[in-house]
Amino acid sequence: MKVVLLEDVKSLGKKGDIVEVSEGYARNFIIPKKKGVEANQENLNTLKLQKANEEKIAKEKLEAAKELASKLNEASVSLTIKGGKDGRTFGSVSSKEIEEAIKTQLGLEIDKKKLVIAEPIKTFGSHEVKVKLHKDVTANLKVKVGEE
Repeated sequence: MKVVLLEDVKSLGKKGDIVEVSEGYARNFIIPKKKGVEANQENLNTLKLQKANEEKIAKEKLEAAKELASKLNEASVSLTIKGGKDGRTFGSVSSKEIEEAIKTQLGLEIDKKKLVIAEPIKTFGSHEVKVKLHKDVTANLKVKVGEE
């Protein structure tokens, strides 16, 4: 019996796959537990429409991420931290501080988990911070650190 999987099933397949299983396995496990439905013409058409909708949504998210990346590549934020003698700083600039600066200075909502800081920012001047917006889109944001 052919079955369309509605969710991932271990050792059988992933969501959306059409798999061949025994009649008893389908009737006693997969269909009653809502892990799949019989692969008739109606269910196959529904699956095709769902896949097309998911692709459209994924494409829209990618376009939005690219647009935001172009804005971030051109933008820069300024921060100040306390400094001591010889141009040294007390502490470092955290991703939370950068997130707040982006929100107040640029008016954009960026999650601090998307900021990729290779090493702690402990010096004054201009630094590059990568922002991972999508699995395929990464932007570079300029962070200018000044002395308080």
